Amino acid sequence: MFTTILEHVGGWIASVIEAWGYGGVVLLMAIESMCIPLPSELIMPFAGFLVYQGKMSLWGAGLAGGVGCVAGSLVAYWVGKYGGRPVIEKYGKYIFMSQHDLAVADKWFAKYGENTSFWSRLLPVIRTFISLPLGIAKMRLDKFILFSFVGSVIWSVFLAWLGFKLGENWSSLRDYFHKFDLLIGFGLIGGVGWYIWRHIKNSKK
Repeated sequence: MFTTILEHVGGWIASVIEAWGYGGVVLLMAIESMCIPLPSELIMPFAGFLVYQGKMSLWGAGLAGGVGCVAGSLVAYWVGKYGGRPVIEKYGKYIFMSQHDLAVADKWFAKYGENTSFWSRLLPVIRTFISLPLGIAKMRLDKFILFSFVGSVIWSVFLAWLGFKLGENWSSLRDYFHKFDLLIGFGLIGGVGWYIWRHIKNSKK
């Protein structure tokens, strides 16, 4: 069942990218960067698979991923800049962003300054939410765009390259996932459960 869900999500992502090409990559990466749980770890490897098939170029896919990330991140940035911390503290729970998550992002910004916009794009999870606190901090827009774009292109090219390298083994990997359906299911439940528990725990604090 769990693998079926993954296949449906992955199939939809693949159909969007295959139908719209680079535009599909831009759209999906923009959705992810607007704090909507559509992981780039699924999006860009499928783009890499199309690179393997000769339907895209590796750098074209990476640049499309960077453009999409910046587009979606700008939405989150402006929410943080004009809505301020009260809006995020009030509505962040709906995307499972706790006070603790916001505090971690604040510490990143305090430690690395504007470079946070670059380094955070290379890290799963935090890359999705970092634009909100950067907007609150009113980071310079030109630097936000530049650093976000460069970091996102590197991340996107890396994931697309993985998809490209796995291209000829795509079918065998699918069979592999079927064999470990139960293990994947428990892993997903455990991961989601831990994240929700952590969110509730930190919210109470």
